Amino acid sequence: MKKEIQIISKLIGTQMGMDQGIKDYYCYIDGAWITSGTGGTIEVEDPASNEVFARVTALTETEIVEALESSERAQRSWQLTPAATRAGYLFAIAEKLKLKKDHFAQLLVREQGKTLAEAYGEVDDTIRYITYSAEAGRRIQGAIFPSEKANEQLTIHKVPYGVTVGLCAFNYPLALIGRKVGPALVTGNTMIIKPHELTPVTAAEFCKLVEEVGLPKGVINMVATKSAAAAALLVESPITKLVSLTGSTRAGRAMYHAAAENITALTLELGGKAPFIVCEDAQIDKAVEAAVVSRFANCGQVCICNEMIMVHEKIVDEFTDKLIRRVREIKVGNPMASHIDMGPSVSRQGLERIHRLVQENIGQGAELVLGGNRPEGAYFERGNWYEPTVLTRVRPDQTTVQEELFGPVLPVMTVSGFEEAVSISNARAEGLSAYLFTNDYKRHLRAIDTLQVGTIFINRGIVGYIQGYHSGHKTSGIGGEDGVFGIEGFLQKKTVYLDYED
Repeated sequence: MKKEIQIISKLIGTQMGMDQGIKDYYCYIDGAWITSGTGGTIEVEDPASNEVFARVTALTETEIVEALESSERAQRSWQLTPAATRAGYLFAIAEKLKLKKDHFAQLLVREQGKTLAEAYGEVDDTIRYITYSAEAGRRIQGAIFPSEKANEQLTIHKVPYGVTVGLCAFNYPLALIGRKVGPALVTGNTMIIKPHELTPVTAAEFCKLVEEVGLPKGVINMVATKSAAAAALLVESPITKLVSLTGSTRAGRAMYHAAAENITALTLELGGKAPFIVCEDAQIDKAVEAAVVSRFANCGQVCICNEMIMVHEKIVDEFTDKLIRRVREIKVGNPMASHIDMGPSVSRQGLERIHRLVQENIGQGAELVLGGNRPEGAYFERGNWYEPTVLTRVRPDQTTVQEELFGPVLPVMTVSGFEEAVSISNARAEGLSAYLFTNDYKRHLRAIDTLQVGTIFINRGIVGYIQGYHSGHKTSGIGGEDGVFGIEGFLQKKTVYLDYED
């Protein structure tokens, strides 16, 4: 096994140019690459080895202002560009992505740590996000209502906000760009992309496609920074009219404060703690498979991942035994290898946090039945590796249930029934997603009526169709993305009373 990993690493290293040393990337403002400045650079590490493989220019407040002003200059003419023409640019970007699918998939593995199969899936999703938005260019609709008087029309038009900012999380560096840029641009907004400081390379590479298709200057700008003050300008500036954030609840609260002065519109997709409820009548094998895939995908770094299992006391022993056997089958290793199921966490800080939470929960009385440490072997001595981990005898007041894990750790609780599970879920501040396995249609309907979350998966595992809607309730966010409602989120309404009486 170790020899196979070493061989694959060598081959992939040659393929990606690892022997060429650290590569420099730049920010993109007003159709130009910002190659130098006083903000220094952001060093980007490979999560599998913690080796720095890239540097990205870090911008200052002055350069952030330039990006904002560039977006503002471009927005008016972009808004007046026919929607079908705007959509044409998006189609062109999607076609470029198709041609460079291998390049972007390998880059995602290198920068974020997901497996190659997951990376290809992310590129495909990005193409779908952008294409779906482009297809909506001819479907932006307003409304006409009867007037109260003769010779008058009452119409409601849907118009863009103006300059928008897309703040992207580290777990899907490319897909989140497509998810935000597509609907923003097709509706006539311009957008400044700010990637997470752990994963800025993909955003820079994406902007190369923007340049290649000839998108007008300033319609898309990309900025990266190490300065909190510079980043805050993106939200605090009166130029910015809407901010779309995918990130933590803590970050969402900060956005609220920063946007308050100018009453800037916000779309916030924030943290979650999805319960995975398994009733006594569930199809156990199906539920186990869904529980595993929905937890350990992308090393557990998915906002709608299964964060805690609640199993009915009548079936908890059978379910847990099958769950442990299935988790043991997960292959951890070089994420470039085709037979690998799980790669590393994206950062050292994230890895340390995961291990701390596990150890705290063990100290609180939880039983560690699988994992709980770095995998053995020389290959795993560097990088942000953690074993797929299962904890049992966990209580609702304990650490791994109280905090969002965002890692490959699965706490299992025993509950008396559906009602207790719903009560535990609804008592939480978050409300992003939930899973329910039962064959009782009355419970299906009760779950729809009572679970305080934005998405419910009933008798199925994790998924996110492009025509659906991805949103959080309570502290998990406001607004949402995807589908027709996601596109609506980038439009505001303008009401017109037109009197045409002589």
